[in-house]
Amino acid sequence: MRIAVLDPRVCNPAKCTRECQRFCPPQRMGDEVVVFEQKKDAQPRIVEILCSGCGICTRKCPFGALRIINLADELETDTSHRYGPNSFKLFRLPIPAPGSVTGLVGANGTGKSTALQILALQLRPNLGNFEEPPEWSEIIRHYRGSGLQPYFEKASQGELTVAYKPQIITSIPEVYKGSIQSLLEATDERGLLSTLTDQLELQGIMQRDISVLSGGELQRVAIAAVMARDADVYLIDEPTSYLDVYQRVRTARAIRSLALEGKMVISVVHDLAVADYISDYVCIFYGEPGVYGIVSNPHGVREGINIYLNGFLPDSNVRFRSEEIRFDTRPPSEEYWTSVEVLLEYEAMMKKFDDFTLQVMPGQIHQGEVIGVLGANGIGKTTFVRLLAQDLEPDEGAIPETDVKVSYKPQYLKAESDRTVIEALQEAGGASVLTSLFRSDVIRPLSLDKLEDRVVNELSGGELQRLAIAVCLARSADLYLFDEPSAFLDIEQRLAVAKVIRSAVHDKGKAAFVVEHDMVTISAFADTISVFTGTPGANGLCQAPVDLRLGMNTFLQDMGVTFRRDHATGRPRVNKEGSRLDREQKQRGEYYYISTEGE
Repeated sequence: MRIAVLDPRVCNPAKCTRECQRFCPPQRMGDEVVVFEQKKDAQPRIVEILCSGCGICTRKCPFGALRIINLADELETDTSHRYGPNSFKLFRLPIPAPGSVTGLVGANGTGKSTALQILALQLRPNLGNFEEPPEWSEIIRHYRGSGLQPYFEKASQGELTVAYKPQIITSIPEVYKGSIQSLLEATDERGLLSTLTDQLELQGIMQRDISVLSGGELQRVAIAAVMARDADVYLIDEPTSYLDVYQRVRTARAIRSLALEGKMVISVVHDLAVADYISDYVCIFYGEPGVYGIVSNPHGVREGINIYLNGFLPDSNVRFRSEEIRFDTRPPSEEYWTSVEVLLEYEAMMKKFDDFTLQVMPGQIHQGEVIGVLGANGIGKTTFVRLLAQDLEPDEGAIPETDVKVSYKPQYLKAESDRTVIEALQEAGGASVLTSLFRSDVIRPLSLDKLEDRVVNELSGGELQRLAIAVCLARSADLYLFDEPSAFLDIEQRLAVAKVIRSAVHDKGKAAFVVEHDMVTISAFADTISVFTGTPGANGLCQAPVDLRLGMNTFLQDMGVTFRRDHATGRPRVNKEGSRLDREQKQRGEYYYISTEGE
């Protein structure tokens, strides 16, 4: 079986000579494999049944717009949905289970949101027949013998109620006008409004108009509105976006409470710590982003996440990633940094705004050191990074005069440029971005080689984030500052970013501050931790960097959450609240395990 997918965003017949058609061997033998309609600037259509799968057209296309994938014929009967000719194809679907949370993990563009839309009945699965979509009777017959047969039977007949939170929440203010109080009262079918406002900390914003909410506030309101509905199935797409670590833990606890009530819950999660915390089972989505996605069988949460990190599905005998992902379980101790040359030493500082004050304790930044910055939203992390970048002047204290060059990636990104990706990189780093070293260390790991000819203002949020990280690293600097580099990225991209930052700093004797909310990602790159404490929106205290173990223990103790290390991959795992390990670690004051010994 072959899948041919054309990316209409980059295909530009007006600027090519139809290489896909001219160089296709079956086409040259007389078969109509690559078809162009008789109109100006028409894009090609690949007739998959006639395609030989040679891949010549993909290599000859000057824009890299074509993908030809050869898959096992057995998968054809597992087709769940296809959007149209030469477009994305999804194989299989996750199956909701009563009284449990099923987490969906996988790269962006492999069909997770599509699967949720199908289960929410917002998209009827066409089983690959997009020209004559099947009726419900045929769909139910296709899934006979599986848990999806009774699911679709009841759902199609209105006997199963589904509550669905979409991935994109920024459009909610366009659909609904009014206060948060009135919105949640209108959706409160279970009489849990007061409980949900406490769980998700919405008390202070209930009278605000929904049009003025921040991303994190809007996310929590959307989750509360879905959880307030009286439904049998809850489908929650990316509940952690825009949330800080504290809010992610509280949101995860709220979602888990649905399963304790016997509800079916499925959630797409890119934060592995949250996926580990809320999930009972995990389904892995793999394939080629934007081309096809395959849904694995459900696995226990530990086994499923480890399979995802290993890149190999033993039950299907499929390797979907060439490299395993492992975590460093023994980062440098605090004593190590006393022997390393100090790059920059900053004194105590204070920055005052009308309604917020940040105090900074003195600290040191060493060569080869990656400092993770942890704290709640609205507690001054971005203000501190901007002080180091000298975008802000402190009211008390100062950054010492130094020759240290700083490169800064801000939290909020703007895509206002009409330059191409490669031009944006060249403007930041000059000819150095064209060297094989920069391409192998930064461009290819961040998958920017496929975007080089794309215009910046046409990039998605995740693509723009990866470009901003590369631009930051392309500049000649001694200290790199990254504000929330994992926003809009999937799990693999987050870990790739962590590896790129870590390599750029350690190999070249540079240093970096990284503001991050994903605990697994921060464990993948951080050598030391700077913890922010205080009252969000009122005052913040930036503590000096300390070693990873001490910093994590300080932060997690404040959260009341414990982590252990997985003995197979070394990844941090969240202990279920009240579990034996959770109680034992809290009693010993060990909220964050570095070593895997004794597990």
